[in-house]
Amino acid sequence: MQLTPEEREVGKSNFYNVIGDELTRREFLERSIAAGMVSGAGLGAFYFGYQAINDPVRIGIIGTGDEGGVLIGALTPDYVQCVAIADIRPYNVHRAFHGDTSSDAIKAIRTGLMTKYGWSTEDEARKNVKVYQDYKDLLADPQIEGVIIALPLHLHAPVAIEAMKAGKHVLTEKLMGHSVHECKEMSRTAAATDKLLATGHQRHYSILYDNAVQTIRLGLLGDLHFIRAQWHRGNLPGRDSWSPPMIAELEKDLAAFEKRLAGAKSGEDYDAVRARKQQIELQLLDRAIAPEASKYGYEDTTLSSGYQRSAFEELLRWRLWNRTGGGLMAELGSHQLDAASIFISAMREDGKKVMPLNVSAVGGRYIFPHDRDSEDHVYCTYEFPAPQYDEKDPERLNKRVVVTYSSINGNGFGGYGEVVMGTKGTLILEREQEALLFQDSNTSTNIKVAKGKDGPKLDTTQSGPPAGASAGKKALDGPISRGYTEEIEHWAWCIRNRAPENQPKCHPKVALADAVIALTSNIAIRERRPVEFKEEWFDINSDETPEGVKPSVPVPA
Repeated sequence: MQLTPEEREVGKSNFYNVIGDELTRREFLERSIAAGMVSGAGLGAFYFGYQAINDPVRIGIIGTGDEGGVLIGALTPDYVQCVAIADIRPYNVHRAFHGDTSSDAIKAIRTGLMTKYGWSTEDEARKNVKVYQDYKDLLADPQIEGVIIALPLHLHAPVAIEAMKAGKHVLTEKLMGHSVHECKEMSRTAAATDKLLATGHQRHYSILYDNAVQTIRLGLLGDLHFIRAQWHRGNLPGRDSWSPPMIAELEKDLAAFEKRLAGAKSGEDYDAVRARKQQIELQLLDRAIAPEASKYGYEDTTLSSGYQRSAFEELLRWRLWNRTGGGLMAELGSHQLDAASIFISAMREDGKKVMPLNVSAVGGRYIFPHDRDSEDHVYCTYEFPAPQYDEKDPERLNKRVVVTYSSINGNGFGGYGEVVMGTKGTLILEREQEALLFQDSNTSTNIKVAKGKDGPKLDTTQSGPPAGASAGKKALDGPISRGYTEEIEHWAWCIRNRAPENQPKCHPKVALADAVIALTSNIAIRERRPVEFKEEWFDINSDETPEGVKPSVPVPA
């Protein structure tokens, strides 16, 4: 459904009003506004129950590529002090310090350590940050208390386990692990070593999503029956964001831009050509590592299509192959199935994370048939239990919530987001940046919150946005945080405030569940059959896994 600009404004105003209305406004929102914290970027501590710490946690970052650069850009120096990095790619090391200069928009996200900590030169930065090529040397550094891991998926488990055994707390990027048995091994190691293990499903720390969940928890949407989620991208052969250029392509491009620069005139065109030439030169720093990729476990392979992939290509384009990545479900779908589970859990009084009952799925390589073995299109349908579900009661057996998910390449129409449909309202979340709320399917009428027999309810007003919209908008004013900063801050706070109740929101039990959903979906896609989820798969202490491999780490005594 395409909304008009007017309908979008109505939806946004409705959402602001609901979270800011006196009947629904939460105490911490009152306190944060009273304290002058009127921007979503500064509300994490109020929303997620942590405070400032006096002694920043000394951390190392293992993997400083695309996602590692995002996490560097999300660091808060008052909570974490980066004292070391490890990466085998020279280009990534450069980006770790200077940020990603490929565009102004990207530099704003991947700011680099020099900008983050106020160091004026790389020499100054290197006096504060040790640089390692081998992550094992970083783990041997006694001053490091915790590590952030942003490596290819197949390395999450071995590096995280080694880090915890070395006495480090861990925050690893999502997906938790490459397989369910590895996720259970990570979880058991965390328990055995008494180290915090967090996984970066950052929607758990999104203030936008937290407020969206509150509208469900209050019953304002009624009973949920259907959630539609998607992540569509316009990637095509020749312009695929998961396929960065190889050395030969970069050298060819460099020669072309050098030729263009020689003939360019001063001014805007000259500056643009020069900037692109400089960017290519930085990417070519990886020439040094190209012959050594196999030394770090990457492999030369001939795919069934006949495509020959070098070890260096596997390093650069690891998301394209099942050996090193988890495909669309691990990289994209896991975020949104996690969000769907959070939404459905909000209907329960105990807030317990809800696991799906089954999945039916199809997918394939429809536009990239030769150079990869992971799918470029996936379509999934899940059934989750509603709060009234009871498998032993025939009348309540069909109390279920259906969730559909699609991720495709070749057409980015609709972008990414979720549509949550209940018996009383519809909630739309787009790009982790905007939330729109409508009563039923009415997209043209403003909503207010009224007192109902069983609590607050949605009501309509014809007189424009109600007064609550102003307070609600203050909580989400300015650029919306996607949650990366808050997840790192809370992880650091938990390290400094060790207690059984102080756990990262995406602790091993939650992260394991998200991995089970994504990885079981891959089984359904690749074997083209429906799969019923088993409770044992979600149990850290059970040796059962969907792939049939028993964890090699025993349950701690």
